[in-house]
Amino acid sequence: MQDTFPIRRVDHIRHYVNNARQSAYYYQNVFGFDITGYAGLETGRTEQVDYLLEQKDIRVVLSAPVRPGHPMAPLICEHGDFVQDIAFEVEDVDLAFRTALSRGAKPAYEPKSLDDDHGHVRVAGIRTYGDTVHSLINRDHYRGHFMPGFREENQPGDPLGLVEIDHCVGNVELGHMNEWVHWYEDVLGFRNILTFDDKDISTEYTALMSKVMTSGNGRVKFPINEPAEGKKKSQIDEFLEFFGGPGVQHVALRTDNIIETVSRLQARGLEFLRVPHAYYEVLEDRVGKIDENIDELAELGILVDRDDEGYLLQIFSKPVTDRPTLFYEIIHRKGAKSFGKGNFKALFEAIEREQALRGTL
Repeated sequence: MQDTFPIRRVDHIRHYVNNARQSAYYYQNVFGFDITGYAGLETGRTEQVDYLLEQKDIRVVLSAPVRPGHPMAPLICEHGDFVQDIAFEVEDVDLAFRTALSRGAKPAYEPKSLDDDHGHVRVAGIRTYGDTVHSLINRDHYRGHFMPGFREENQPGDPLGLVEIDHCVGNVELGHMNEWVHWYEDVLGFRNILTFDDKDISTEYTALMSKVMTSGNGRVKFPINEPAEGKKKSQIDEFLEFFGGPGVQHVALRTDNIIETVSRLQARGLEFLRVPHAYYEVLEDRVGKIDENIDELAELGILVDRDDEGYLLQIFSKPVTDRPTLFYEIIHRKGAKSFGKGNFKALFEAIEREQALRGTL
């Protein structure tokens, strides 16, 4: 298929947070990110502070206001700490921006150049669901580390094998999933590669629907979820209530050694959802032979699913903020290109147990 909106990759994910210094410490000491860049009062940035964190091919920017009245402050008040920007690296920012607007996108900010002694970076931004933005970035003419305005830092973490962003999942309101599916198709040239309805993703009490969108080159994948009718409040309804509308529900980080990665994350205090031990008693009957020791997977709570091209291992954290909104998935692909459909029921029952503890089911 022709790629009508070429995207090289996800360049970085930007979080808006109340306290970027403390958030950077958390991501450094729990997830093992290196702090490699900083922009703030000491570098001439007078309104906000930004920390750049990296691990292998993953870049995270943590941004916080440093003065009252900053436009990011009401958004943090509304949503809590949240993923505000999923930025794309593109070949031609101006062309990509004009193309997106001609196809119906709304601008977040106009194209501009950021310059320093190392060259220039071209940037622009378009709006997607809720307050989420897609920045468009090209740094082909920049010899510096990340962006003009950032001071290089050398504050190493202890990396634990995270290698890239596998996918980002968005939650939208009931009846709006197809609207945003069409937006990604029409504006960014994505295509729908998987669809899950309430028969695929349901428990006794709750259900949701999801469609997985992928960019023309297949490098960027965005599942989009909406709630479905059930006996009780679904995880998507809970997210929309506490977030204050649509937004990024979770980010999946890929590893090539999930047992080591999850073991170290748990040792550093990251809490994960757990499924009943009975899940592992029938695991081999459901997915066939796998390389990993099932007892070890059971001890860590790692789930397994298989498709026509191989299998995958995955696990989901509990929310990493005070609100039951943003969480992380750790995923290890051994050929599989799917998203763990066989784990949905066990996973969502685990989420419901957490909802019951919060009193929000």
